[in-house]
Amino acid sequence: MGLYVNPGNGAFKQAVTDDIYIDKTDMIALMNRKLNKSRVKYVCVSRPRRFGKSMAADMLTAYYGKGCDSGALFSGKRIERDESYRTHLNRHDVIRLDIQRFLFDKSHLDIFIEKLQEAVIRDLREEYGDCFEVDPYGLPGVLGQIYAKTGKGFIIIIDEWDCVFRFAKERVEVQKAYLDFLRGLFKGAEYVELAYMTGILPVKKYGEHSAINIFKEYSILSPGSLAQYFGFTEKEVKSLCERYDVDYSTAQRWYDGYLLGDMHIYNPQSVTELMDNGDFQSYWTGTETYEALKVYIDLNFDGLKEAVIEMLGNGRCLINTRKFQNDMTTLRTRDDVLTLLLHLGYLTYEKRTGEALIPNQEIAQEFMNAIEGPGWDGVHRAIRRSADLLASTWAMDQEAVAEGVAAVHNETASILKYNDENALKCTVLMAYYSASAWYLPPVMELPSGRGFADIVYLPRKHVNRPALLIELKWKKSAGGAIAQIRDRNYADWMKEYTGDILLIGINYDEKKGHECVIEAYDSRSGQ
Repeated sequence: MGLYVNPGNGAFKQAVTDDIYIDKTDMIALMNRKLNKSRVKYVCVSRPRRFGKSMAADMLTAYYGKGCDSGALFSGKRIERDESYRTHLNRHDVIRLDIQRFLFDKSHLDIFIEKLQEAVIRDLREEYGDCFEVDPYGLPGVLGQIYAKTGKGFIIIIDEWDCVFRFAKERVEVQKAYLDFLRGLFKGAEYVELAYMTGILPVKKYGEHSAINIFKEYSILSPGSLAQYFGFTEKEVKSLCERYDVDYSTAQRWYDGYLLGDMHIYNPQSVTELMDNGDFQSYWTGTETYEALKVYIDLNFDGLKEAVIEMLGNGRCLINTRKFQNDMTTLRTRDDVLTLLLHLGYLTYEKRTGEALIPNQEIAQEFMNAIEGPGWDGVHRAIRRSADLLASTWAMDQEAVAEGVAAVHNETASILKYNDENALKCTVLMAYYSASAWYLPPVMELPSGRGFADIVYLPRKHVNRPALLIELKWKKSAGGAIAQIRDRNYADWMKEYTGDILLIGINYDEKKGHECVIEAYDSRSGQ
């Protein structure tokens, strides 16, 4: 065993013997089906920090790598039931690289590719020293010589492949040299049995094209068949909550919300910390911190702050993810910034609708931390008064609600272009920020009767609060909004809902200001 060539199974052994271990070994069967198949043997998985990427890389290293016996580690695991299990168990030469280990500080940027190749070649010399000479083409040349003489290929596993782009944000020449190295290592290489890379960002683009276009990407935007293997599924979290006597509905509100295909995925680090500590709080402090988030949401792109305000109010934003260049510096629009935040784990994405949203209370808290300070003062004040406005709504205090919405309007006027119904919607979402403790995420423009209700809040399970059906008007009247709700039977879709419902009409007129009308609605009688 070497440091980089067939490094053994020690890292995976530590994971398997941990108090909290979720069996994801059936992912190995998917990789087995890709071995030595030129069209599918190049895999790149991108997820936010602490989503289990490194552990999966350790698992593959332990399973495939020669020089150790991993049978006991996989005994009783899901992969053991697959017909390909014995065929590949500890039968392959594995090169396992963690790029971060070669980048201790920025002084290494100009030499790390050379040092990386030297380190791997040093390991290869112990096993295959009589099969190759010094090669002017570096590691790719050496691997080619070994393959030509022995017919033996390699599985190459690279963890944190993209850290160069995060560490050397402004060093374009270093980035391109690194991509050239990877292209030379992989493209057309017969010695590659499987190439498996992980990172936070997908493969770097230049223009519309991937810099290493041979890789099949499994990202948080397009997870494909690997969705369930990075992060914890709902079923897995429910099982842990039962085992540790933790309230699942609260865990769901705090840590659920990453939408990968048709699956809801939880950040495994946060869930594990919750089980260990028993405290519902943000566990992101040690990973991507709120300071990093603040750098991006403070960027001066048209519509960015409005989008953040809407999402802080549990709303959603349509975004175009296709033009993002998969780096942290080529940011030209608000959609580029929001797409980066998706990859960093601060947002999630509903592919069906093309919308981004804040996934859960843990991340909402990080946004709250990030907007403390200059530029966001009004938003912070608006959020603090949100609980009072919600209480006034339940009390059907129309005047207090109108005054509360007006105050939020005034406090966010420097950010929101308050000139249409959409701006009013953003204001109302911000005004009802604290509703997330009692209500599910709001539904916007839900088809109801002969039209669309603007905003609908449904109570969470076992929460004794009325549903809120809100209709917004611009330069009309709040009474007219209520009349429209009743006339067009907006509440018909809620006829199966047996709880109380409040109909809320909110209007803004430059001369009259904000006005609000609230009426109770009986879903059973339709009155």
